[in-house]
Amino acid sequence: MVATAIVALSIYLIYGFAGALETYLGSHMKIRASPDTIVHILKLISLAALAYLVVRAFRVLIFGLVFRLRSGYEAPTLVRNIFSIVAFTALFFIIFSQLFPAVNLGALFTTSAIFGVILGLALQDTLGNFFSGISLHADRPFQVGDVITVGQQKHTGVVESISWRAIKIRTFQNHVVLVSNSSAAKEAIEVCPRNNLNARLVYFSALYTDSPAKTIHVVREAVREAENVSQKITPIVRIRNLGESGVEYEVKYWLEDYARYNDTDALVRQRIWYAFRRAKLTFCFPTRTIELERKLRKPPGEPDSSALIERLSAVDIFAPLTVEETTTLAQAAVRHVFAQGEMVIRAGDAGSSMFVLHNGRVRVQVTENGIPRTVAVLNEGDFFGEMALFTGEPRTAHVVALEETEVLEIGHEAMKKLFDTNPDLVESLSHIIAERRQALAQRAEARTGPTDESEGLIAAIKRFFRLS
Repeated sequence: MVATAIVALSIYLIYGFAGALETYLGSHMKIRASPDTIVHILKLISLAALAYLVVRAFRVLIFGLVFRLRSGYEAPTLVRNIFSIVAFTALFFIIFSQLFPAVNLGALFTTSAIFGVILGLALQDTLGNFFSGISLHADRPFQVGDVITVGQQKHTGVVESISWRAIKIRTFQNHVVLVSNSSAAKEAIEVCPRNNLNARLVYFSALYTDSPAKTIHVVREAVREAENVSQKITPIVRIRNLGESGVEYEVKYWLEDYARYNDTDALVRQRIWYAFRRAKLTFCFPTRTIELERKLRKPPGEPDSSALIERLSAVDIFAPLTVEETTTLAQAAVRHVFAQGEMVIRAGDAGSSMFVLHNGRVRVQVTENGIPRTVAVLNEGDFFGEMALFTGEPRTAHVVALEETEVLEIGHEAMKKLFDTNPDLVESLSHIIAERRQALAQRAEARTGPTDESEGLIAAIKRFFRLS
């Protein structure tokens, strides 16, 4: 406003005292130009200054107020500069034509065509940057504040400005990189918008003996509360690969401010380390193990024999066994782990073993008219599949893990060794099996009693185990 007032005052004085100024210049100045031409030049300069101020005022009004109110963001610098140049040039030509009507501007531009070609060739790169900048501003693939990766050197940083010549990027090492518009137009640009939830991946690995379900749960809960991790989308933890030394995982999480991804990645790795420490999980690393006495060592991840003995002792069907016999059975038991939704046994399959639930839960299903129906849910300490073990009958139902489940499989050979050393077990076990089947079937009134069924089971067991 001050500059406009000064320019307006200058125009008033020049136009008000034009005659006196011409007289003064004609009597005191010894120059070839006429006083009238000098006065017109002064008028041109003052009016051009006023035109420049008017253009700036319209630029602020249009792009600083109206454009921001309607679009929600400020117009790009290049667009504002182009508007200023075009508007000022048009006003300047109008003022020039009014003050110097005798000058033919068309002839002036025609005679300077050769000069324009030479100038255009000399400014080829500059003009390329200029028009590439116009293209970038028209497409708006990114804005100031976005994180981008551009150029053969893979410069990554926050966009600070986009001018007619180059894109200014501040890298995460606090360096400033200028990428010319013409180069950026030829390169693939990776854009991470500032107002978008951009994802990151962090990798880690754990031992094969660590439960995947437990590892995924522990890491997900540790990462979701980290600073700058978005609460809108739950982090995803999944197995990436079964590596040479362990299970390889990846964590996918979304950032609120992508410009801080380096610090957030480091924080996520730190949270994973502490979560592993609390949950007694172990990171894997390349190892080589030489086992000289395999029988003297317990395989990694296997439960203690005392825990297996305690578990089998609590199973009703093994109540007639002595401590020594239970110990022998526990040593021969095979441990299996099933993930949630996996099928432990399938109806109709042949089998010669039974299972004891050591950890977890399973669902027992039968199929009626093609529709699966759940008949029971078994918990820790329960058992299933005993008829396949003792009589060799096919499986009669599906058994599906409801969660990560650990089972102990008792095989045919292990039971045969016990029957060979203690034949009286056949009769004791047959009574227990018969009572269990009768209770499950809930048809006690239709039967002659468990004794009759146990006698049939005794014969079936002796026949299956080839006992005399």
